[in-house]
Amino acid sequence: MGERMNAPARPMIRCKRVTKVFGPAAAGSGPAVDEALAMAHDGVGRAEIQQRTDATLAVYDVSFDVLPGELFVVMGLSGSGKSTLVRLLNRLIEPSSGVIEVDGRELGSLDDTELRELRNRRMSMVFQHFALLPHRTVRQNAEYGLKIRGVPDEERREKGEWALEQVGLADRAEAHPGQLSGGMQQRVGLARALASDTDVLLMDEPYSALDPLIRRDMQALLARLQSELRKTIVFITHDLNEAMLLGDRIMLLKDGRPVQVGTGPEILAAPADDYVADFVSDVDRTRVLTAADVMREARVVVRPDERPADVLRRLGESEATGAYVLDDDRRILGVVRDDWLARAAATGTDSISRAGLDGDYLTTEPDRPLIDLVDQVGRNVVPLAVVDEGSRLLGVVPRAAVLASLAAPGRS
Repeated sequence: MGERMNAPARPMIRCKRVTKVFGPAAAGSGPAVDEALAMAHDGVGRAEIQQRTDATLAVYDVSFDVLPGELFVVMGLSGSGKSTLVRLLNRLIEPSSGVIEVDGRELGSLDDTELRELRNRRMSMVFQHFALLPHRTVRQNAEYGLKIRGVPDEERREKGEWALEQVGLADRAEAHPGQLSGGMQQRVGLARALASDTDVLLMDEPYSALDPLIRRDMQALLARLQSELRKTIVFITHDLNEAMLLGDRIMLLKDGRPVQVGTGPEILAAPADDYVADFVSDVDRTRVLTAADVMREARVVVRPDERPADVLRRLGESEATGAYVLDDDRRILGVVRDDWLARAAATGTDSISRAGLDGDYLTTEPDRPLIDLVDQVGRNVVPLAVVDEGSRLLGVVPRAAVLASLAAPGRS
């Protein structure tokens, strides 16, 4: 039983060596496609493949897993293959080769009835241009996926109302899409996906048509909903700042091929090549990196029963002027300063008393972004403390660590 509980979760989505080639004159197969696949296998680039075969290598040899509850971002410039990939994930188009699984079931093995069932009950899609029904009310749009599924009226209305409340549109339920702003229309699209209560959300550049301020509001809304609902989301974007803000992990595509997969901080710290480095050079790192990403182990921590003379010597060796005093559970009792230690050592004090503890320090949660911390580091005799929910010390954020993390990585 224990081994099962500790086993890794089965991926909700699994792509294994997925390739899609669009043949000339919309042909799905044939000599040109076969030749394009052979050339791609030999490392020939997309432009040369198209010139020689008139076939388009949309995506090539793409493999990744998305775990239950993960927000996985597929990011790339226009033409990188990201929108083709999201259409492969719900089998709107068929792959030329490779395997796609959803919750352990291979999409290619599903018949038409099973595929409709998958799209109705397991996957929802949020589109860039909203895809709302203009002659239906906001409520009817939110309930539409449930209606075509045949959900009874009362249950449908209850779920629709809940979804509209989640996106802040409960008071506009009887309005029509044409009466709403672009941001509100996108909220309706998101409400429709939430009301359908599917395991997976596919979001194809849902915010790219929105004004910057509205876009930030929608990003914040999605981040809040994801923290509460933990849906499995594949989010398509061409904006790396958006990818870094929202994604648990990110896959970057270039000319249909995966370039790098990792968390935002991993990609910032070690871009796979110059192509990725060019992207991350413009990222607002203060909004991506968190306290946990830059924290260091505290050079000196102190127990209250230690002799002041011993602590003073350790501070001198570390070139520090103060240290956190911790109890047996690593909770912070306070800070002890070198000047107090010097006086206590001179008088022969044998431990650190309450009178020696200074409350002049600051703490933060590990997931706090650096933009919230830059004005706090370096203000006290000790570095900013990173603590867990039980107020236990996890590490510290020295000013030098923040400055180093904000510097763009070097390129080869």
